[in-house]
Amino acid sequence: MDFNAYQKAIAGEFRGQDCPFPPDEFDRRLSSVRDRMRVENLGALLLTDPSDVFYLTGYSTFEVSVHIALVVTVEDLMLQVPSIETGPATITTRVERVVGYRWESIDEVLDPLADALSIVRGQGNNLGIDAWHGSLRTGVVNGLKARLEGTELVDASKLVKSIRTVKSAAELECLKQSARITCQSIEAAAAVVRPGVTDNYIAAVGAEALLKAGSEFMSMQPIVTTGARSSIIHTNHKRTPIGEGDPVFLEFGAAWQRYTAPMMRTVVAGTPTAPMRRVFDGCRRIVDALQNSMKPGETFDSAAQAAQEALAPLASEVFFSGVFGYTVGAQFPPSWVEGSGYIARGEQTLFESGMVFHLPICLRIPGQWGMGFSDTVLVGPDGAEAITSNPWLLD
Repeated sequence: MDFNAYQKAIAGEFRGQDCPFPPDEFDRRLSSVRDRMRVENLGALLLTDPSDVFYLTGYSTFEVSVHIALVVTVEDLMLQVPSIETGPATITTRVERVVGYRWESIDEVLDPLADALSIVRGQGNNLGIDAWHGSLRTGVVNGLKARLEGTELVDASKLVKSIRTVKSAAELECLKQSARITCQSIEAAAAVVRPGVTDNYIAAVGAEALLKAGSEFMSMQPIVTTGARSSIIHTNHKRTPIGEGDPVFLEFGAAWQRYTAPMMRTVVAGTPTAPMRRVFDGCRRIVDALQNSMKPGETFDSAAQAAQEALAPLASEVFFSGVFGYTVGAQFPPSWVEGSGYIARGEQTLFESGMVFHLPICLRIPGQWGMGFSDTVLVGPDGAEAITSNPWLLD
């Protein structure tokens, strides 16, 4: 049978079986998106970011390198997937209109997309696209322009993500489950830190703990670096033995219904030095300043300023990325960063209750070592509270 017959064969028994939320959760999300579309004069919205498609449908897969698209109009939804994805599209969503295309023939996506988007052709309504996400291919954009002559394609990259920023009760439950597994797994990895073992061994212990405790495939694998390599941002385990007194940097994030609550911790294989303790105290000071500043109605910039002041005593000695926090929620490889908000200087977005951030405070002394500690936090009426349970210990 071909992929269309396959989809029909499994739909009766399996449609929506693995959908992560009940229909009313998706109805609420879709209603919010359509309300925003009306305000922005969008006759249709074309989504290709897997996390945005998941947010509105539940569509989930480990194969995120292929073209997928969700067409949203006032009255219709159309999910387009390659032939190899008709199974996941059927079992993880309740979308009735799933259109497949031959995996090996991506040019076949254009006519069905143009047909689904024909509502905007010549009607004076704009077509919203995510112009800044790598999942929207140039060939798709050019093909649609040719087929939808007279239709303006406008950047709507922030439309869905701005709605995703505030989490529902169901989403918060997923993040809390992720936090529980993340913390258990970092604790298991920290317990085997000692001179002579490799960073790979510690990562393996952490990965085993993550999977045994119930994590799905993760948006990022466990991150473990040690010694001087920990002073280089975004390095990972590479068969490096741990020496006496080396700091070992750990950053894990379990996935629960695709939601991730990450956490960082650094464990020293021996006795921490005075400089290590000083930098550790700086990490704690910055996170405290952030949590106290993350109040509804305050800007992201104001929290970044408070964190910058807390960093000041160490600023000339350490490298810091400049981003004090970023939103987390549902995501797919290669990252658990939601992309809907960043706590950094100049960001004028206001905090709201229900926003969830990872506060990735990692301070690195080039060529020596790095020290990273973090929590995932939930914004409440009086500030932010951690949903991860970092013990804030160096040893």
